[in-house]
Amino acid sequence: MEDEMKHIYHIQGMTCGGCRSHVEELLSGIDGVTQARVDLDRTEAILEMERHIPLDTLQKVFQDDGGRYSIHLPEQGEIRKEKKHDLEKIGTGTGEYYCPMQCEGDKTYDKPGSCPVCGMALVALVTDLSAEEKTYKVLLGKFWLALGFTLPIFLIAMSEMIPANPLFEWMPQRSWNWVQFFLSLPVVFYATWMFFERAYRSILTWKLNMFTLIGIGAGVAWVFSVFGMVFPDFFPTQFKTDEGTVHVYFEASTVILTLVLLGQVLEAKAHSKTNKAVKELIKLTPHQATRLVGGREEIISIDHINKGDLLRVKPGEKIPVDGTITEGESSIDESMITGEPIPVTKSLGAKVSAGTLNGNRSFVFRAEKVGAETLLSQIIEMVNQASRSKAPIQRLADTISAYFVPIVVLIAILTFIIWAWIGPEPAYVYAMVNAIAVLIIACPCALGLATPMSVMVGVGKGAQSGVLVKNAEALQKMSQVDTLIIDKTGTITEGKPSVLAMVSFLDEYSDTDIITHAASLNRHSEHPLGEAMVQYAYDKGIRLEETTEFESHTGKGVSGIIDEKRVLVGNQKLMEDQGISVSSEINAKMNSFQSQGNTVPLIAINDQVAGLIALGDAIKASSKEAIRTLQDMGIEVVMLTGDQEVTAAAVARHLQLTDFKAEMLPQDKLSVVQQLQKQGKVVAMAGDGINDAPALAQSDVGIAMGTGTDVAMESGAITLVKGDLRGIVKARNLSNKVMKNIKQNLFFALIYNTLGVPIAAGVLFPFFGILLSPMIAALAMSFSSVSVIGNALRLR
Repeated sequence: MEDEMKHIYHIQGMTCGGCRSHVEELLSGIDGVTQARVDLDRTEAILEMERHIPLDTLQKVFQDDGGRYSIHLPEQGEIRKEKKHDLEKIGTGTGEYYCPMQCEGDKTYDKPGSCPVCGMALVALVTDLSAEEKTYKVLLGKFWLALGFTLPIFLIAMSEMIPANPLFEWMPQRSWNWVQFFLSLPVVFYATWMFFERAYRSILTWKLNMFTLIGIGAGVAWVFSVFGMVFPDFFPTQFKTDEGTVHVYFEASTVILTLVLLGQVLEAKAHSKTNKAVKELIKLTPHQATRLVGGREEIISIDHINKGDLLRVKPGEKIPVDGTITEGESSIDESMITGEPIPVTKSLGAKVSAGTLNGNRSFVFRAEKVGAETLLSQIIEMVNQASRSKAPIQRLADTISAYFVPIVVLIAILTFIIWAWIGPEPAYVYAMVNAIAVLIIACPCALGLATPMSVMVGVGKGAQSGVLVKNAEALQKMSQVDTLIIDKTGTITEGKPSVLAMVSFLDEYSDTDIITHAASLNRHSEHPLGEAMVQYAYDKGIRLEETTEFESHTGKGVSGIIDEKRVLVGNQKLMEDQGISVSSEINAKMNSFQSQGNTVPLIAINDQVAGLIALGDAIKASSKEAIRTLQDMGIEVVMLTGDQEVTAAAVARHLQLTDFKAEMLPQDKLSVVQQLQKQGKVVAMAGDGINDAPALAQSDVGIAMGTGTDVAMESGAITLVKGDLRGIVKARNLSNKVMKNIKQNLFFALIYNTLGVPIAAGVLFPFFGILLSPMIAALAMSFSSVSVIGNALRLR
């Protein structure tokens, strides 16, 4: 048997989770396809095949399904703006649009529109807007149009409840019904027509969902209203007003459809933002590099870097590809990989990674990994893979609809049969009218509001508390989380070095004198540890001294003259180089601080070690309390860090954490999340760095610190504005309350309608001669909506 092959295709025409499921089902059913995964956000399908399947075969499956969706190769359908230089000439024309099916080969067209051969929408060669943003803009335009026509319909309908209705002084009710009819046409046949298409397809494939219910309910209400206006004499007197007109339901149809459209707009808005994490990662790579050829420098695009090229990186520049240093040395900020804020000194033979930031010295390195092989490219791909692999939640409303729809339709059929069999004359009229009444009353107007309303209020409440929630899925999953993985640097700790302690070894110098000398000297340094000392002195109001003859010793420390005294601040290597002895007592004190994961520079004054300063990443005051609270909630807390074992162990001891892992790279964190998920755990991941992005995207709920990187915030589903772990406790409590509220809302959305169905079916007619009044139908819809809105507002 041949090895399985994997191909990526682009899908056009998907607008919602139902579309994604349907496309995935179509592709999975193709002979030779072993697995199909469809990503709605990226409009991508990843197919694993036993053998190569021609594109024509895949396209035919979609054409046989009705042609709403299309499949094509990435190069054909999506040409990124960043690759504009590759588009020297595409096609035989000079136009900006082409057919994604390439019906006429490479021919291009000057104007947007449809392909003259297959009818598909023409695609722009280079576009400024992503597909998600275009979908959002189209839906938003339809929503405003629908709202503009629905509001007057709603006001006209509601005015009927006003005694001595002033509108009837202008025109009779029959005329106002026609006004509502004409106003409803753009809403039904343009702005929301896609919902009826989805309902039709869901019935054909028997994948019943919320759109089935909306399509049947709103459609039947609209058709019933039109029929009632045109043939009023067909209906019994119970279904007419005092003026002899049949009660119409145009406002019910258009309000339901417009509310559902609002939900689709909000969903599309979320999709348009999902790929920002990858875009932020791509920004980390410089566009150009300096290549050395025969001793001369030349500026080239990073696309033209080859393995073995010698590249120069100047102070403050980003490293373009992975490689090994061949000349020079420098301090490099690798926080995007390790998450640790202190730069690492790199010299001859040391490895460097793409996207990391060079310090204040120049060096030359040999390119070893380029393009997709670099560590940054792998991080980007890991974020992509993790985002694609996340299964969308099955909406509770859809689950209810899957059972509710066939039950309601069955009741409507039984109502028709029973009334036609034993009802009074005209039996078939009563049978049809009551069957339609069942379908109308069963359409829960508030079902479309139940989830969005709770989510909207919950998200607003979260924002007030400093917890920003990106989507409803995160709110649902957060209540189910049983394992929390937390990064150390910037999540548990402050994420930057700070002065933790000072010790003087000479009687003539106090602790304040030690920090004064160290900060005065480091005022001229750009090293983060030096900046931490200077910041500490400023915070404490310490006056700094003038420094002369300042000198930086790369990887060791700094030296200079202060008040005619020679001062050195640095590590033991600097002291040894300058012939300054370090006693066993001083060594013991250094080791005690270093065992807690701190960096400990020595301060020498006039060739004597005068003191030391312990610098480290301070643990946030709130971290210990927040972790204990989460453990009390039954959540297992695990710490993963790129820092060394000694530092990680010291932090874990302080926080009383038994489960932690150190020296973790981005792929290691991702792997731990995947392993826990395979064990059936629901995993939340809290982090703040680029190195956390793959794990944040893979986890069931990614929680980003608002004080961290943009990449982390885009990869996470929840952002804690203050970067405080107590925000996770708030998010958990919020999630529990929102999920409880949604279930209550679904009850309120259905209870009035469920009680109304037997009345609509006519169970009270034999005893009391009562048939369903349109007023009861209107009240049922109003009460369910008011109940849902009122219940959701309790979350405040």
